[in-house]
Amino acid sequence: MTLFGILGFTTPWLLLGLLALPILWVILRAVPPAPVRRMFPGVVLLMGLKDDEQVSDRTPWWLLLLRMLAVAAIIIGLSGPILNPDEETAADGDAPLLVLFDGSWASAQNWRAKMLALDGLLAEAGRNDRPVATLNLASPEAATFQGAQTLRNRLSGLTPQPWEPDTARVETALASLPEGDFDTFWFSDGLARDSRSDVLDALEARGQVTVFESPAPVYALEPARFEDGEVALTLHRLRAGAEAEVGIVAEGRDPSGNPAVLARLPMTFEDGATTAEGALSLPAELRARVERFEVEASSSAGAVTLPDDSLRRREVALIAGSENREGLELLSPLHYLNRALEPTADLIDGGLLDVLPANPDVIVLADVATVSEAEKEALLEWVEGGGMLLRFAGPRLAASEVSRATEDALMPVRLRAGGRTVGGAMSWGEPKTLAPFDAESPFFGLELPEDVTVTAQVMAQPDPTLASRVIAQLTDGTPLVTRKREGQGQVVLFHVTANAEWSTLPLSGLFVQMLERLAVSSMPAEPEASELEGTTWQPVRVLDAFGGLGEAGNLPGVSGETLIEDPLGPDLRPGLYQGDERSLSRNVTPRDAELTPAAWPDRITVEGLDRAEETPLAGYLLALATLLLVADILASLALSGRLIAARAAAVVLAAMTLAVPQARAQESSEPQGETAFAIDVTAELTLGHILTGDEEIDRVAQAGLRGLSDTLFYRTSVEPGDPVGVNLEEDELAFFPMLYWPVTPDQATPSPAAYAKLNEYLRSGGMILFDTRDADIASFGASSPNGRKLQELAQPLDVPPLEPVPEDHVLTRTFYLLQDFPGRYASRDVWVEAAPPDAEQIEGMPFRNLNDNVTPVVIGGNDWASAWAVDQSGQPLRPIGSGFSGERQREIAYRFGVNLVMHVLTGNYKSDQVHVPALLDRLGQ
Repeated sequence: MTLFGILGFTTPWLLLGLLALPILWVILRAVPPAPVRRMFPGVVLLMGLKDDEQVSDRTPWWLLLLRMLAVAAIIIGLSGPILNPDEETAADGDAPLLVLFDGSWASAQNWRAKMLALDGLLAEAGRNDRPVATLNLASPEAATFQGAQTLRNRLSGLTPQPWEPDTARVETALASLPEGDFDTFWFSDGLARDSRSDVLDALEARGQVTVFESPAPVYALEPARFEDGEVALTLHRLRAGAEAEVGIVAEGRDPSGNPAVLARLPMTFEDGATTAEGALSLPAELRARVERFEVEASSSAGAVTLPDDSLRRREVALIAGSENREGLELLSPLHYLNRALEPTADLIDGGLLDVLPANPDVIVLADVATVSEAEKEALLEWVEGGGMLLRFAGPRLAASEVSRATEDALMPVRLRAGGRTVGGAMSWGEPKTLAPFDAESPFFGLELPEDVTVTAQVMAQPDPTLASRVIAQLTDGTPLVTRKREGQGQVVLFHVTANAEWSTLPLSGLFVQMLERLAVSSMPAEPEASELEGTTWQPVRVLDAFGGLGEAGNLPGVSGETLIEDPLGPDLRPGLYQGDERSLSRNVTPRDAELTPAAWPDRITVEGLDRAEETPLAGYLLALATLLLVADILASLALSGRLIAARAAAVVLAAMTLAVPQARAQESSEPQGETAFAIDVTAELTLGHILTGDEEIDRVAQAGLRGLSDTLFYRTSVEPGDPVGVNLEEDELAFFPMLYWPVTPDQATPSPAAYAKLNEYLRSGGMILFDTRDADIASFGASSPNGRKLQELAQPLDVPPLEPVPEDHVLTRTFYLLQDFPGRYASRDVWVEAAPPDAEQIEGMPFRNLNDNVTPVVIGGNDWASAWAVDQSGQPLRPIGSGFSGERQREIAYRFGVNLVMHVLTGNYKSDQVHVPALLDRLGQ
């Protein structure tokens, strides 16, 4: 039964009990309340007493009303009241009910609304004792009828899939339909498919079909593509409508490895349009960190696209052995490399040690023979970490002794001295051509132009491993390209020059194709299925229907043809796949996709998903009845004189009244203003941070110094108090041994009076730790807004000459032995007061004899406060890096903070020669 359309009852016949309430009123009204009994010492005492109190012979009306309300609440509660019951739906029938889902990625956008609507329909079906079965077209299984309440308990286990139901799955679903007649609730994703008519005919043959479909927009994002130096994106919506703006976000990792939104792109649908275009201009370093593009406020795999190597233009550093041929551009060792790589890669120029910190994907050495030991160590570490070193031969390499007697770590093979020349004026032989590429070669399948010839080359020494390292050779069997693995990276050598002096290879299109196959440059477009024939691709990360990206786990690999051509499904999930040389993404939305809304026949009832959720009220009413009965008991006790609550309340009120003046007296006796500040910060050693006016940065600075104070408390004899934010204009600085100053581009410049206090503070032994917090994007100097602001802030300060922290500086050993000073970022660029010019290291001593002064400033950009920061429970406030390496970096940051405070408190006492034996023992010397 439904009352006024918003209230229903599961057992409405119990409401007849409300008719007994008037009879109960009369009965309770006729029965007088219990008499008040008093104990008297004797009858004599009754003489002369007057009866001033009158006791009613009937129960008060308000008490009767309270009891009537309690009884009414019990009756209504037992009748099963329900707020917002479903009325006149298909669930009111008595036939079995089949719940059918499209279950595709398009269903994920409003899956929760579908589940809420289904829960209400199942509740109504349960009241009508209708058995229910479910069937998902995207992952069909045999449908079995069961109780509606049983299915309600399992709704959380129903999930969509990140693919659409294809013809094969629809046929499987039709074969799985239950026997007999039944009605159907079809929860549609709104997309048109050829198979819909077949499914609808089969369902209508069994009973009534009701479709539930949301009018909410469905978005599909095509794979990103790189065009004209920008990342181009195409977004589709299912239905045309008014002009609308939709945001696209590029998500990835920041330099510390933490998830972050790297860029946003607003895309506008014109009035009546279903497609919007947009482009993002991203620097190469930022573009390489993008892991996904996603429609904002959308939770669907179709609204996500994963970039692969076709988008991530690789960073290539080009270094030549000699660039002294001014004006002869065609003879430049790098000219043809520039022309081949410029359209598809981001090129980096500079010295070897200058480009390594940028961590390029590939470093090309064109006729570079000898590298210094420092360069060799850094380059080898970079290769072992996953870099590709691509070397080209030339006159310098041919004349050198590199990789002659023993194989050089940065060469794939040993070389013969001098090289060889064929087909030249001083040679009897003819120029050599290329032999077809072997099946194991990364160049396999490339066509060989007839005009590619070789006139000179460096020769490889015969070696047992030579055959396995040759990936291209000439027709006479001599190596043209060799390769070896080194750690996670590889070293590749072209035995000819990078220009046209020794061969015509750089003049041909084959040169560009070979560089692409080596993954030196980005693939400009998706490969064809025929190009991937015979390859196997392993899933690395896969998408779920809601757009979540997870690890692939033990999913098997797929063939190249399957990856390109087959429809998505359980055996081919959308995600990122890795091959031997590159990665490919398989996204839900293909290129040139079209979204068409489903069109239902007029005879089919189509309902939306918006419906009020049913709310049972029985529990609330029974709880109300309980409270009313408790109130009745208390009122009855009060009327009979057996309740002393009023007296207890009076005592409590009096106690509170007496306590308030005393508390106010204590408050008035506490120190106020500057006196209170001085007492608080000098009662214990206190670390301070300069207030910048940015609430978030000041909060992190406070939390960082709190974490450092806790570390000092547990590891050293220093027991700091709570850190304090310092206002340069108002607060005294002499109370703080060290001040942490986070630099922001828009913080206010201190006044002249504040600078006078700062200079006095520095001259009297205080220290300021300047932190520009930008080591992830800039080095020391004015290359960032924070660096320029630091120069502006420090200009009026009396700062001595600075130098990078030397290896024997006392900061490296005041408490812990350190060589690096990381924070949230791990830059080595930390500056301190320069050592005196006459500081010399005595023979046999591990460090110089420095003065005993404390460096007044320490300057860096490693964001130490974020690394030190903890919350009130002592847990790290911000993540650093990933896994063990990140926590190790945090530990070193804490150690640097301990060394810093101990340096402030003790000076350079660890420079005294008396500590030499202990330090030598610690250093293992």
